[in-house]
Amino acid sequence: MPIYEYVCLNCKHQFEAIRPMSQADAPLACQKCGAEEIKRKISLFFAESGGKAVAGMAEPSCGSCSSGDCGNCGH
Repeated sequence: MPIYEYVCLNCKHQFEAIRPMSQADAPLACQKCGAEEIKRKISLFFAESGGKAVAGMAEPSCGSCSSGDCGNCGH
């Protein structure tokens, strides 16, 4: 099951929840204040395959990354 990120519109607390995709936007109480006024955040992710970034990098950050190989710089 995916991990979704939420923010409480009442107290601004940010939290995560593991839920089925079919329940991603179903009502959920804030873990801090209990309010049900929450909003799902857009989650960013990073993926690599064979040492090359395949998702999550809009632009390379350095010379090593420009070739898609971040193994040299630690990104």
